[in-house]
Amino acid sequence: MHKTPTPPPIPLTVIGGFLGAGKTSLLVHWLQQAQSQRIAVLVNDFGAINIDAELLSESNSDTIALSNGCVCCQIGGDLSQALLQVLDTPQPFDAIVIEASGVSDPWPIAQIALADKRLSLHGVLVVVDAAAVRAHATDPLLHDSLLRQLRAADLLVLNKTDLCSVDEIQACTTWLHDTVGPVPCLHSQYGQLPWALLQTDWEPASAAATHIAPAHVCTDPCANDHDHDHDHYHDHDHDHGHGHNHSADHASLFTSDSRSPAQVFHTAWLREQLQQTPAWVMRLKGWVRTHEHGWSEIQFAGRHASVQRARHTPAQARVLTIALRSPQRAHAMPSWMDAVWGPA
Repeated sequence: MHKTPTPPPIPLTVIGGFLGAGKTSLLVHWLQQAQSQRIAVLVNDFGAINIDAELLSESNSDTIALSNGCVCCQIGGDLSQALLQVLDTPQPFDAIVIEASGVSDPWPIAQIALADKRLSLHGVLVVVDAAAVRAHATDPLLHDSLLRQLRAADLLVLNKTDLCSVDEIQACTTWLHDTVGPVPCLHSQYGQLPWALLQTDWEPASAAATHIAPAHVCTDPCANDHDHDHDHYHDHDHDHGHGHNHSADHASLFTSDSRSPAQVFHTAWLREQLQQTPAWVMRLKGWVRTHEHGWSEIQFAGRHASVQRARHTPAQARVLTIALRSPQRAHAMPSWMDAVWGPA
């Protein structure tokens, strides 16, 4: 008797950020450009969701169904119950996104994905109001909540850059780096980031036709890019100025590397290598052989890494890595991949 194959876990992304930072704008933008991806979005309040009538399929008090297969579900008072309803849907979703409230810590929500085998934590994205975040941080009533949000982030989105001068953006970027360290950071206006940026199976080479309009990797306050223990995630984009109307494709921002390692790894050594993944790596996933589990699934997103028994037997070992692109790191990524996974 053949066993029914276990479906792959659904990637879960948590969006955090203070009130008014632009979380809902980002969600709406993702839903409008999802195309063939079926996304389930769990939100606190439908009142702020403004979906184009052409995209709207049907709506009731608990759910907004869209013509592209995506849905918005109202969390109400029980996040776990809303999430179970999504997971029990007969046709599985390609991804789940949860919007945390503007004053909450997004990390406890992210831990749900670590506890349910049907989910995999894709990461915590925190939207930052470039024009207001530093003022909010000086308010004693807001300071602790804001810092908890920022420190939970696997990816920061510095939003509303159209409201700031170049010097103000630079000062805010420096402050974020000093406050939370080398966390990857993108610039955006109106929350316009491509859904493909956070897709589990996204590879930059196949997504070059989709453009970010506009989104830029944050300008690093440092003059040089350092490839050592204090690696910075930020690419240098000193020429961005006020050019808010231009766009950049994914391939210009990111680079990828795929390997098929033949060796069998010791699990403890593998976990240690994943914990030491360079700061410029944004995503790593794949299947390799280990002494402990046989076929093992490996994941690295933001600052979270895992090695666990594979849910199915892959056709071959494969490790895909996605990293921020910069001239200074042109040789760093293949060198690191060679050292850990072996030659391509």
